[in-house]
Amino acid sequence: MKTIGYFDGTDSILLTKLAASGFCTVPLGNEWDNHGKIASHLAPDEVNLIITYLHKLLPSRDAVERPIPLHIDLLYPAKTHDIPVLVVVPKEFHKKAKNLLGEAMDFVKLVAPDELEENVRKILDF
Repeated sequence: MKTIGYFDGTDSILLTKLAASGFCTVPLGNEWDNHGKIASHLAPDEVNLIITYLHKLLPSRDAVERPIPLHIDLLYPAKTHDIPVLVVVPKEFHKKAKNLLGEAMDFVKLVAPDELEENVRKILDF
């Protein structure tokens, strides 16, 4: 059974469709929102897809300087284990999101909210 890791705010109707279709869903979190397993702690084969909104990958206003940018640290297991990552960002903000994500753009895909379900279906093949 394929498992989808999702950050807080992911469309609950989409998650319900996935669950009804036989997929497992697991909440993921960053280091400050306490919404599930910290994404940087994912083990190999624990999830087959990660869905997140851009703001969940960016440090909070009070975050301390980090040697590794938060989005790279949070998504390290995705990069290492070839887990697809969909970052939901309105289309008109894709250019700004690319600048914010920098090197993470090598292994994430930006999707507009209205294209999320279509992209999920392609990745999960359902």
